Amino acid sequence: MTAGQWVACALTALLIAVSLTAYAGYASAFDIQTEEIDTDAWGDRPVSVEGVRNILLLGVDTESGGDRPDVLVIVNANVDAGEVTMVNVPRDLIVDIPACDPVDGSSGWSGGRDQINHAMMYGGLSCLGNTVETATDIRLDHIVQVDFAGFEDIVDTVGGVRMCIPEPIHDPKAHLRLEAGEQTLDGAEALGLARSRDSTENRNDMGRIQSQQRLIGALAREVTSGEFLSSPSSVHSFLDSVTDNLVTDDTLTVDRMAELVIALRDVDLDRMTMVMVPVVDSPTFEYKVEVQEPQASELFAAVAAGETLAEEDEGGGDGAAEEDVEPSDVSLRLLNGTGTDGLAAQVEPLLAAEGFTVTGIGDAAQRSADATTVYHAPGRGAQARVLAAALDTAAVEEDADLGDELELVMGAADWAGLDTAGSGGDGGDPLDGLDSRSAADRVSCD
Repeated sequence: MTAGQWVACALTALLIAVSLTAYAGYASAFDIQTEEIDTDAWGDRPVSVEGVRNILLLGVDTESGGDRPDVLVIVNANVDAGEVTMVNVPRDLIVDIPACDPVDGSSGWSGGRDQINHAMMYGGLSCLGNTVETATDIRLDHIVQVDFAGFEDIVDTVGGVRMCIPEPIHDPKAHLRLEAGEQTLDGAEALGLARSRDSTENRNDMGRIQSQQRLIGALAREVTSGEFLSSPSSVHSFLDSVTDNLVTDDTLTVDRMAELVIALRDVDLDRMTMVMVPVVDSPTFEYKVEVQEPQASELFAAVAAGETLAEEDEGGGDGAAEEDVEPSDVSLRLLNGTGTDGLAAQVEPLLAAEGFTVTGIGDAAQRSADATTVYHAPGRGAQARVLAAALDTAAVEEDADLGDELELVMGAADWAGLDTAGSGGDGGDPLDGLDSRSAADRVSCD
């Protein structure tokens, strides 16, 4: 029943963020449960990208067991860019689950392929976090688990959500009956819409996710309208209903939560992007799905690197279409941070053969040399992404002190050369062809 409730997960992140910005003092009054997670046991982990924080949000129904999350969402917060990307991971996605030790009476796991949400049943939040990180190569900073018992109260606390319902809906399985037209949904109706498969065009989870994303946008618009935040009692009631049903990793302190929130307090709704992992039917596991390649890997790589996924405004900044940027348009300095003498001189002709202009080489004395990174000036993000796409592994980071010339630092921890297999794509938009939308998008009944 709760498979559709990942909307509440994303809502939790959004509303806690907005609320703490104005009312951080309230948070300390609530008792949030924590679970100890030993990330050292996860082994080699993806590199951390400066200015980017990734939170795994899980939705569980403790009334029906709660040992396997129905909902998994990677919330990618790019502090420097002022953007949030929410990546929904289907609960029945088949992945490799690493070996996990048993916790609190769980069975443990020797390792192998299985449905991704089973990882928590085998080894708790730590096993699931390790599994998601391994499957996506996105470094997770925190894990938040939400029980949806209070979902209706959350929606009712913000006064309901205003939405267009294009056609009448009657779905007895979801306990939902709605007339067509613009209307305000209360908590029970919003929960029913989030759960409903039969009201969607193809009566499946993909259509239901579209409904859930529309709900997220509607909730975001209600919260950021100003009326909700002007009422301390409403914010207090909201936090009370959420924190009663919240478990976090033991490193997500109120101070860390507040720091992240303050950094993102001015994020516009059109900079909140929602996207589902592209999948195909599994050929070996009936009624399950597997990632669609290369689209999934391109999406994961873009999120991990903190790339801009929100649509740019027309006519400015990085708004130039990236498909119009060729390697011949890119000039760069090549900096060796690997510690291997002479490596930059070896890589320079390889980049030149791809059409890039290397204006100089040197050592990365003034740069962090741990992770391979393409540094670019404001307005040169498209060029930076074209260069990053030609490499096996690379993050992209803005530096206001640079000019038209990029800087490529070959990192000691992850330098793997150029992308000879072509998996990095052509530098185009990672969301091309995927079902994505921003929180500002709305369906009109006009």
